[in-house]
Amino acid sequence: MVERTRFDEADCPVARSVDAVGDWWSLLIVRDAFDGSRRFGEFQRSLGVAKNILSARLKSLVDHGILRTKPAGAHHEYLLTPKGEALFPVIVALRQWGESFTFTPDEPHSQLLDRRNHKPLRPLKVLASDGRPVKPADTVVHKLT
Repeated sequence: MVERTRFDEADCPVARSVDAVGDWWSLLIVRDAFDGSRRFGEFQRSLGVAKNILSARLKSLVDHGILRTKPAGAHHEYLLTPKGEALFPVIVALRQWGESFTFTPDEPHSQLLDRRNHKPLRPLKVLASDGRPVKPADTVVHKLT
């Protein structure tokens, strides 16, 4: 079996983030946690993932401080930590990108709605420190030495 490349000591924040949550199962587990899943069986029913893969991903998310466990009777629940809740904009950005580019215009799909007014969220925008929208060409990566 090929050993996975690790990025937990990389000098790039994107690489370190991918190391923590970069596989699809982990992101889908986080998505389901935002949707209210708490127990192993709930995640498995929603995702249809093999138990050994789900167990490994949940352990990794706990080890990275994204989820925490809480006793719940004979079992335990997985709850988002503040670090996990901070992934909400990432999940929303992936959802909005998917809505724009992975469905045909008339193809039905789920929507994320504001609980208060039941309307879709505005598209996320990347803003500069002065509040203006920025595009990739408007940015530069400053590498620290």
